[in-house]
Amino acid sequence: MIWALIGASTIASQYMVDALRAQPAGTVRWIISGTAVRAAEFAAAHDIPYSDTHLAAALDDPAVQAVYISSTNDRHMDQALGAIAAGKHVLCEKPLALTAKDAAQIVAAAEAAGVVFATNHHLRCAGSHQAVRALIHAGRIGRVLSLRIHHAVHLPENLQGWRINSAASGGGVVPDITVHDADVARFLLGEDPQSVVAQVTSSGLGQGVEDSAMSVWAMPSGAMVMSHESFTHPFAGSGLEVHGTEGSIFARGVMTQQPVGEIEMVTAKGREVVRFEAHNLYQFGVARFCDAVAGRGGVAASGWDGVKSLAVAEAVRQAAATGAQVSVGYGVAP
Repeated sequence: MIWALIGASTIASQYMVDALRAQPAGTVRWIISGTAVRAAEFAAAHDIPYSDTHLAAALDDPAVQAVYISSTNDRHMDQALGAIAAGKHVLCEKPLALTAKDAAQIVAAAEAAGVVFATNHHLRCAGSHQAVRALIHAGRIGRVLSLRIHHAVHLPENLQGWRINSAASGGGVVPDITVHDADVARFLLGEDPQSVVAQVTSSGLGQGVEDSAMSVWAMPSGAMVMSHESFTHPFAGSGLEVHGTEGSIFARGVMTQQPVGEIEMVTAKGREVVRFEAHNLYQFGVARFCDAVAGRGGVAASGWDGVKSLAVAEAVRQAAATGAQVSVGYGVAP
């Protein structure tokens, strides 16, 4: 598959270029960035033949089959709609847009155009998360009572910028990490959060957006989810716990882009180390995308998965702002 990259981002540089090229006939043909210098430098560093500042340059190229979007959050909607209108398949970083309503518009446009659209929710592609999900769905811990997600990290300096200083660009820990945790909860439990209560704070790392959030989500089954996200915790580690009527699962160090971490299940029979496949998360997700384009199954995370994770994040921000319990509005999402 021949790709255009929209956004000369760190994630594109560190993970996605290699993931795209790891697929059969995977080729990166274009890089589009906000400045000509950055686009040219990125192209030179990654041996990409064409670079430009105008999206149309890549979309008008008939050789390009798909685009990967990793620009600032405020640009995702226009770029995705442009790519869809040009008949390109789209793999887009989360959040898909600044609002769930706009995200739903994108996904509906892709469906109408008959192109594949996917959200790059990498955590559900991890062998660790897939192993936890399999244990839950096999009934190994009985009925799920609660899920606790701890995703508090220290945002590296090279990733700060607009993420901690620009609300207009879609910055803040809620659109950056809470959307991931919403997708994790939905993936593991197989149900959508109904309502949330939340608090957010800013410790001074940046200006104008929150850098830490804690929230509790009510699920249709009666299970409760507690989620903690932060940009300011350098030594906290990350992980998740799933507690059921017949056992508990402890997954440590798994809220990451790397195939690492450890999982332990505790039941009346004792403690059991859970093995999982340590595959590359991004290669897994891109492979599923390419298979979907070829008609061989579905994507790892659909556009509607992206809409729903953003809807939960929106509810978290609203709950924190109002101090009230907020129902999650999924709009037209199926």
